[in-house]
Amino acid sequence: MSHRTPDHADETPLTAEEYAAVHAAVSTGAGHRIDGQPWTLNSLFEAWEDLVEEVEEGYGWCAPELDNDLWCRAALARVWPLLPPRVQTLRRPELDALDARFRTATVPWPDRGEEPHGWWTLRIPRNLVIEAGEAFRKGWPMGWGMLPFPKPDEVEVIG
Repeated sequence: MSHRTPDHADETPLTAEEYAAVHAAVSTGAGHRIDGQPWTLNSLFEAWEDLVEEVEEGYGWCAPELDNDLWCRAALARVWPLLPPRVQTLRRPELDALDARFRTATVPWPDRGEEPHGWWTLRIPRNLVIEAGEAFRKGWPMGWGMLPFPKPDEVEVIG
């Protein structure tokens, strides 16, 4: 398993014990992929980054699908406290940067404060991409109307 570190981070390679602890943490918090392969810390970060990029570009799926897609951030939250402190320190800037990008690409649910745990589930992509002629419900495109509030003005529907 390789790890990405900022330029100023400790360049000392992880020890065998730290790698084993990372593997155990990810196995406990994330389990295995559909194909049976184990997740790695890097692959969880890659899944979170891929979703952040998709939301930044304009999310084209429905609200339940976004809820499903957010599994990778929830897995990182479960894994995080189990990681060795040095790994947390090394990877914290990357996680914080991805979280900041997601916050920028989304808007919070109306009348909800920022929850310390699971905050990512209470946000809506700023740009929702739909197919031309798609139906709307309560101001939302199809697949979003089940949200318990009208579409916030900050959310743009593109299609």
